[in-house]
Amino acid sequence: MPLLLAVAVVIGIVIGTFYTSHFSGKRLNIINTGSNKLNYLLQIIDNNYVDTVNTQELIESAMPQILSELDPHSSYISSDQAEESTEELKGSFSGIGVRFALQDDTVNVISTIKRGPAEKVGILAGDRIIAADDSTLIGLPNHDIIKKLRGPKHSKVRLTVVRPGRKNNGSKDDGTLKFTVDRDDVPVESVEAAFMLSDNTGYLAIESFGETTYPQMLAALAELSAHNLQNLIIDLRGNRGGYMQTAILIANEFLPSGQLILYTEGRKSPRQEFNADGHGSFQKIPLVVLVDEVSASASEIFAGAVQDNDRGTIIGRRTFGKGLVQQPIEFKDHSIVRLTIARYYTPSGRSIQKPYQKGRGEEYENELIQRYERGEFFSQDSIQHSGPEFKTRLGRTVYGGGGIVPDIFVPEDTTLYTSYFKEAIYMGLTIQFAMTYADRNRQQLQQFKTPQQIAQYLKQQNIVEQFAQFADEHGLKRRNRMIQHSAPLLERNLTANIIYNTQEQEWRMQYLSAFDPAVQKALEIFHQGAAFPQKPNVK
Repeated sequence: MPLLLAVAVVIGIVIGTFYTSHFSGKRLNIINTGSNKLNYLLQIIDNNYVDTVNTQELIESAMPQILSELDPHSSYISSDQAEESTEELKGSFSGIGVRFALQDDTVNVISTIKRGPAEKVGILAGDRIIAADDSTLIGLPNHDIIKKLRGPKHSKVRLTVVRPGRKNNGSKDDGTLKFTVDRDDVPVESVEAAFMLSDNTGYLAIESFGETTYPQMLAALAELSAHNLQNLIIDLRGNRGGYMQTAILIANEFLPSGQLILYTEGRKSPRQEFNADGHGSFQKIPLVVLVDEVSASASEIFAGAVQDNDRGTIIGRRTFGKGLVQQPIEFKDHSIVRLTIARYYTPSGRSIQKPYQKGRGEEYENELIQRYERGEFFSQDSIQHSGPEFKTRLGRTVYGGGGIVPDIFVPEDTTLYTSYFKEAIYMGLTIQFAMTYADRNRQQLQQFKTPQQIAQYLKQQNIVEQFAQFADEHGLKRRNRMIQHSAPLLERNLTANIIYNTQEQEWRMQYLSAFDPAVQKALEIFHQGAAFPQKPNVK
């Protein structure tokens, strides 16, 4: 027995030595590949680096860089930014319920949310919020102000307010008003405006595709239908997208049963098709969709479904070109990775994702500047197609590889631009003047019943001349010939901003629609009965 035990020990030593010598290299390779290599690197730094290192901060800095090497839309959101990044699409957030702008480094309340927390305690449009609890808001950047005004539902915040033209009703010394606001859910209105443009044509502007966009749209369409809705414009200009499922639900309202809305496919994601179920309430209404170079993602899904199924007319300029699908993956600390898992394809089979090079996200974002510089915003002939041709249901030619090219191109109008107008916009003087003017004349301006009445009143007040004097006092030298040339544009811009500062955003958009070439082109299409595309002639 002792002899057998000794032999077994020797054999064990020999075998162990053999495997150690032959497979230690492989073990090291396993450690040094993939995620194990990253973990090993962090251990080496933690154990051996000359200075103390915050490993967590190192990881937080590295993750965005790693994801940027994949594609322009895979991204990392830290835990402290995660909630804020999803608020717009979630449909609500907890806050005090005001719309504000910064003027002279001070929070200027543009309006309060109806029946919201701020309105309930008596905060008014035009109020200046100068402090929240014991923290001043003066001079803070917009992001920090939002963090101080928002907070958990039913938490309280003490606001110090200055009300122009009025004295405090309770303070003994500093002339301020004090309000304690009970924070509550504040809805995010992604349907920005809904109104009738004419006796039978409705206008609907969708700012983003969030969780509540679909029911908001249905409510808006029900309201428009009560006013003889026979034609519909859906404005997606400036809409950067949102949830794919929301775009599918909205497209389903307008497409006949069985028509393909889109399909998705990726290396690990089998092809998945999404078809209309035929239950939509607006399958036959003449439809025009407005798009521009900022319209992206879910906006392009909807526009592509309408165009490829020949369901309506797309008017405007070529869209952004985002055809990648992201899946949010949450970590235990509530940080989020948005990882691209598939591409989406329009019903004709085209991918509208514009070209990109891995790790060169800045160039990708600057592609819009390149479009502008080569004249694409002003001439349809300057549009560069990077993808192959595809055919719609009726056989019309459409293109992949770089956004949705509209059926009818509407250029950006710069005929009234001058260097004076550009400087006024760049310096923020038109906005500053509008806020100042609104403060001084708020009571008068809020008595009008329509935006057209406000516009007529401001025209009588020679608003452009008043602005020229204001601008001259604030560093923009008066240039009479340029002011005269840009006068219609200045008047339009100033009037829109004053309306925005005294009334609802919808009033502002209603006023501007009368000067909007894309809207006017849509009205022309409806008048001609040409909203539904026709089968092309084959020669």
